Amino acid sequence: MSENARARLADIAEQAGVSEATVSRVLNDRPGVSTATRQAVLTALDVLGYERPLRLRSRTGLVGLIVPELENPIFPVFAQVMETLLAQHGYTPVLCTQTPGGVTEEEYVDLLLDRGVAGIIFVSGLHADATADHARYRDLLERGLPIVLVNGYAEGIEAPFISDDDAAAMDLAVAHLTSMGHTRIGLAVGPPRFVPVVRKRAAFVDAMVRMAGTTPEEAAGLVSHSLFAVEGGQAAAHHLLGMDVTAIVCGSDLMALGAIRTIRQRGLRVPEDVSVVGYDDSRLIAFTDPPLTTVRQAVPAMATAAVQALLDGINGRPAPRDEFVFRPELVVRGSTGPVRGAGE
Repeated sequence: MSENARARLADIAEQAGVSEATVSRVLNDRPGVSTATRQAVLTALDVLGYERPLRLRSRTGLVGLIVPELENPIFPVFAQVMETLLAQHGYTPVLCTQTPGGVTEEEYVDLLLDRGVAGIIFVSGLHADATADHARYRDLLERGLPIVLVNGYAEGIEAPFISDDDAAAMDLAVAHLTSMGHTRIGLAVGPPRFVPVVRKRAAFVDAMVRMAGTTPEEAAGLVSHSLFAVEGGQAAAHHLLGMDVTAIVCGSDLMALGAIRTIRQRGLRVPEDVSVVGYDDSRLIAFTDPPLTTVRQAVPAMATAAVQALLDGINGRPAPRDEFVFRPELVVRGSTGPVRGAGE
């Protein structure tokens, strides 16, 4: 054994807290090593940046997990569930977080490929942007790298897609509000280039025609596109309140919090004057003032399906190249109530 190989063996053994002989048995795929110890050695290998032997890569290794910025608390929830599931199956998740002006999705992919990842899960990535170039996803598939795409759909990418049912989300929100007498309902959503936004807008217009008795043109006029952020919700609510809406459905919980801020700045009350519905239902939303009525994404089920689809691909049993759509759930709390004047 060369001096370099001996030094590498010692480094891995120290990092994993095992003997060099144990490291050697794991690297040579020999029996007599517990699952926990084997995983500790492989994790040490990954942490130190050493390449795994080819015989071990197909069964375990690094998995890339690319998510947007973590300011929206729903993305850490996705990441946490996926990381836990991947670790349970012997994989070391590499979390890549995008921030404005920071590392791009393309750069993260290059980094992950350099580390020899076994597959990548993309959450609300460029696949959700109808104006983006999707060629890189096709390149990855042509290389034989399993990928799974969450919340966003694009034609021509032969990979599993995991999505929340945007149409069902709008149906749930509009049905809840119209049941309390609201007919002037606004929709505050993100930029129209994103597939989930396009779907929400179309479903909102359809639901308003069916449940609120508006025309398609009237319903479309009650949609305000802004940023997926608190500030975006503030701006959208400012626009919609000028159209005398009595309720606002938002494309994210953060937008809903911004809408509530604008409503209060106008001297109005939630829900007495204007009802607000969010979307996502991250863990702290139940503790806002008032507690936010929202449409809950099926995050545990979606994350589990995404991880399972990726593992199937890694193990040579690729999941169907299709979109798997999960139904959300309406969670009614204190930010919605009867339309002004109802019952008076």
